[in-house]
Amino acid sequence: MELKTDERGFRYPLKWRILDFLESLLEVLWPNRLAKHTGWLLILPALLLVGILVIGLIQIAENSLHSLDRSTFRLSDQYTLENYRAIFESATYGNVILRSVLASIFTVIFTLLLAFPYSYILVRTQNAIVRKSLLVILFLPFFIGQVVRAYGLLIILGTNGIVNKTIGLTGVEPLRLLFNFPSVVFGEVQYMLPFAVLMLAPALTAIPQEMEAAASSLGANWIRSLIYIILPMAKPGIIGAALVVGTLTLTDFAIPAMLGGGSQDFIANTIYDQFFRTSDQGLGSALSLMLVALGSACVGIVVALFGAGTLSMGGKQ
Repeated sequence: MELKTDERGFRYPLKWRILDFLESLLEVLWPNRLAKHTGWLLILPALLLVGILVIGLIQIAENSLHSLDRSTFRLSDQYTLENYRAIFESATYGNVILRSVLASIFTVIFTLLLAFPYSYILVRTQNAIVRKSLLVILFLPFFIGQVVRAYGLLIILGTNGIVNKTIGLTGVEPLRLLFNFPSVVFGEVQYMLPFAVLMLAPALTAIPQEMEAAASSLGANWIRSLIYIILPMAKPGIIGAALVVGTLTLTDFAIPAMLGGGSQDFIANTIYDQFFRTSDQGLGSALSLMLVALGSACVGIVVALFGAGTLSMGGKQ
């Protein structure tokens, strides 16, 4: 195809002509007078998704105000707070909520303790082989899947798993490492670690190495540098990682179901049981709103304590 040339012999590249055509087409579809609304156009898909979510939450809220009619196994027509009363008066649901919150807290603590040094070495090492190896180890779990990873832990921690076989070499009887609260927390930490590293690494990368060198030249050891320089400057990443890990753990379903063996259910597992086992959509909807409220409370507490600007690498606002 011959390209267009001007009087000076300049050849007009084909890709420029394509871009000109697309620009002309865009002018027809979206004139300049609408340019001030371009931002809204770009976020329209996100608004539609949020709108669908809001509609779903409204429907769930409406269902939560209807109790199950045991004679027909349908939701009654009368509005009532019976489902919420059942949640607050039941020790079983209280234990499930408490277990979910405690697991989230422990998971956040242990995950950050493991993710912070991993992230620090990842961004500070000068060895390209070490950095690439850490990146491969970091991203590999994302290609495996949560269920497969949980099933792998079932094999490793089982009675005849690698851990118990290794312990058996010392003459110790096999330990019960599965279907208890610690095993669920261990699985959550193993699953959440890559998310925490991905949140912490950018925050640590933003800290100039010269800051640590300056502190060292002034006589500060690595502990003082960590406490007074690295941790304060990495606070946005730490808070963001804690928030992501905590909310994901609070709403998790697969790991409590597989590693808990039905005895360490989280709120999500209880919601599933109400919807698909007992067919009590009203109670399941009430539990769903409780879960949304807990997650929202976590975000609200973080914003109240640290400010919304902290999460965007800014100061308290």
